[in-house]
Amino acid sequence: MNRVVITGIGVISPLGVGTEAFWDGLLAGDSGVRTIRQFDPAGFACQIAGEVPPYKIGDFVPKSYRKATKVMARDIELAVIAADVAFKDAGLQSRAYSETPDFDGARFGCNIGAGLISAELNELAAAMNVARGTGEDGANRLDLTKWGRDGMSQLTPLWLLKYLPNMLACHVTIIHGLCGPSNTITCADASSHLAIGEAFRTIQRGKADLAICGGAESKINPMGIIRQSLLHRLTETGNDHPEQAVRPFDTDAAGTVAGEGGGLFILEEYERARKRGAKIYAELVGFAANQDAYSVTETDPTGDSYGRAITNALKDAALAAADVDVLVPHGLGIPAFDRAELRGLQSAFGDELKRIALAPLKSAMGNLASGCGADAAAAVMSIHSGRVPGAPNTKKVIDGQLLNVSTEAREFAGKVSVSSVYSLGGQNAALVFRKV
Repeated sequence: MNRVVITGIGVISPLGVGTEAFWDGLLAGDSGVRTIRQFDPAGFACQIAGEVPPYKIGDFVPKSYRKATKVMARDIELAVIAADVAFKDAGLQSRAYSETPDFDGARFGCNIGAGLISAELNELAAAMNVARGTGEDGANRLDLTKWGRDGMSQLTPLWLLKYLPNMLACHVTIIHGLCGPSNTITCADASSHLAIGEAFRTIQRGKADLAICGGAESKINPMGIIRQSLLHRLTETGNDHPEQAVRPFDTDAAGTVAGEGGGLFILEEYERARKRGAKIYAELVGFAANQDAYSVTETDPTGDSYGRAITNALKDAALAAADVDVLVPHGLGIPAFDRAELRGLQSAFGDELKRIALAPLKSAMGNLASGCGADAAAAVMSIHSGRVPGAPNTKKVIDGQLLNVSTEAREFAGKVSVSSVYSLGGQNAALVFRKV
């Protein structure tokens, strides 16, 4: 089996555009959680979220491709930006930057996790306005005949291409000239890790030499916020102090907040990376995933499947719990979910959990959902840089449990990190990284 290393990292997050802004913000204890600016949140109980700072998508695509940005939903833009950052970080000349790429596009894969993209309401509203009818009670109703005849014509012919989840990978592969194995995974919060795991296996088997993988998503839109509110996942007590609102594994935790962003890796076969003198952040040595099928709206309170995913990933890496130095958990800040996650972590790590440096990130960014590749990026950056981000809002661990967590960033000399996630619906995934 081929060895697989990370040679490029691309992150866009509420802490800033680019991996450097993301990492520096985490180490400084900054928070990107603020009052929502993309729309008026006044009617929502939770009015805060982790929004990406303003950007111009045209700055991240070739001039010849800027016309295509008109059919990019925000989720697609986030993936395209993260990909641009990752390629430049890896020092690879793709078709976006050169007429003569320095790799074989047929041997370069692409696996990007995505969510179910919400349509922009202003586009739908304009179209539905001309399709209004009147019901027997005199109230406005959608007239399907008018919708088919007049309403749909208000939408651009390529409208649907803005909202298909596979369009994240589609645009990235077209821009950079990638023709290797490609896939889109839509498993909510676990999507990024599953996409990274699939790309990992592809290179291990020799079916590709490189791959760009991870995920991106934005849930900061009215429909995204409504869905999370109906599931009672969002905090309703943090509007006045957003930077303190999300408290992973803390006694005062009262819910999470929606976020947006993405994290993409350039994975590369080790010998290829070594021969070209690439910067190597870490080696990806283990991956595992499973499905507990407990509930589509609640996490399994036992945490058993979640813990098994981590145990199996360590087994895949031929490592033990005692070898792990850093753990980036999911840590949503939802009390019942955090307790379930801790049970899973205890089953996977046992007493070692008290020693392993824990770095929950949601207080800084909110829940990036399919963009949780940013969590994996933090796990890699920790062992690469020798520093672990703090958890400013985890001050009193839930139920008096003993965890190695600090409110401030700290130095350490570890070699192995783990990033683990779970999603509603029961999908669990874990990645294991080792310093080269």
